[in-house]
Amino acid sequence: MYDRILVPTDGSTATQEAAKHAIDVAGKYGATVHALYVVGTERLERSDATREELEAEGREATEALVDRADDAGVDVVTAVEDGRPSDRILEYVDDEDVDLVVMGTRGRTGVGRVLLGSVAERVVRRADVPVMTVRASGERAVETAEEAVAVARDALEVEGHDDVSVTEEPYRAANTWIVRAEGDGDAFNVHVDPSSGDTSVARIRRRD
Repeated sequence: MYDRILVPTDGSTATQEAAKHAIDVAGKYGATVHALYVVGTERLERSDATREELEAEGREATEALVDRADDAGVDVVTAVEDGRPSDRILEYVDDEDVDLVVMGTRGRTGVGRVLLGSVAERVVRRADVPVMTVRASGERAVETAEEAVAVARDALEVEGHDDVSVTEEPYRAANTWIVRAEGDGDAFNVHVDPSSGDTSVARIRRRD
């Protein structure tokens, strides 16, 4: 049924669990797993890390998948590439004639809907091949301010706000992160549960 299975990976717990599922499926059907790490252009702009550091991170993440697949007797092809993650993943699917995409997600919820993360959601919506999403288990979802910002951006992008900027340093209240952001002329407070990654978005009315 499957010959080539793509696993986008960043080395996180979520993508490691997705890799396990992909390797299991590949072993059943005699398929090859493709491990892809995308050095995102947006991350390069927002992060202090250099391209070389992110590429090294990508090699480490993909090689970790190779080690796991070797134990199961599954062949792996690795790639570290540049671009917007969702676009590059979809291009890779076409370029390599991929049959199945397996992606990790923390299964965050917000605004009454499942939030896969903006990258996974775009791939699910646009891919011409089946996409399997695997929820990470036993993971504390949001431990740092940087992670809170990433979750908040995802929540706002799912609501249709693509040009999002964080206006203040996120701060931790008793049981939530609060991220203040702006997008498309509106201001928001995004509340992020530190244990589950659940989000709620409150639009703030501006005063003229």
